[in-house]
Amino acid sequence: MTRTLLQVRDLSKRFKERKVVKGISFSIAEGCCTALLGPNGAGKTTTISMLTGLLQPSGGSIELLINGSPAADRRPYIGFLPQMPVFYPWMTGAEFLLYAGELAGLTSREAKRMTGEWLEAVGLSGEGKRRIGGYSGGMKQRLGLAQALIHRPKLLILDEPVSALDPKGRKDVLTLLQRIRRETTVLFSTHVLHDAEEICDEILMIHNGNLALQGSLDHVRRTYSEPVIRLEVGE
Repeated sequence: MTRTLLQVRDLSKRFKERKVVKGISFSIAEGCCTALLGPNGAGKTTTISMLTGLLQPSGGSIELLINGSPAADRRPYIGFLPQMPVFYPWMTGAEFLLYAGELAGLTSREAKRMTGEWLEAVGLSGEGKRRIGGYSGGMKQRLGLAQALIHRPKLLILDEPVSALDPKGRKDVLTLLQRIRRETTVLFSTHVLHDAEEICDEILMIHNGNLALQGSLDHVRRTYSEPVIRLEVGE
């Protein structure tokens, strides 16, 4: 039986008089890839910011379950790539990953070993000594994925990971996520249904701060899909 990794109950966020997230509840199972779908302004980034600990919820609860028990601090178990990651352009890719690894609590030796492994895993093994200022957008997204994964988190959270990429960069990152999801539970936000269809098991659809729809991709397709062509034959 698949165990629940993340449990969210009645989560809400208010900014002054405006309620951006309006009491949403959902769970994510271990080993699952889930897409948080919705148009721009729906509340996706606010929800993700609360899940990662960057924003304090106005109400509700978030539990990350490790071996069935809630973690006292969920942040060490989460890897996060924001929509617009910021890097130090004067650092090399390898230097940045070493820095990220040590910030995540790895020893210098562990951080060095994991830096080599993840540079190779994300296809940057030949670019590790190059300054990040010379990286393309797709290379920066790959490096961002490597820093989010360097401490082998239980849950990888990505905010619109392919929105700023060209078609080739988009395909490369989605292919990489397909490989990553074999070992790590993944939650990523997007406003493009096609991205979710490529790699996800479950979808959470958010609209105006409310959870409008949730379930497996197959269930949603069966329940809400309509025929592209409707043929009516009269006598």
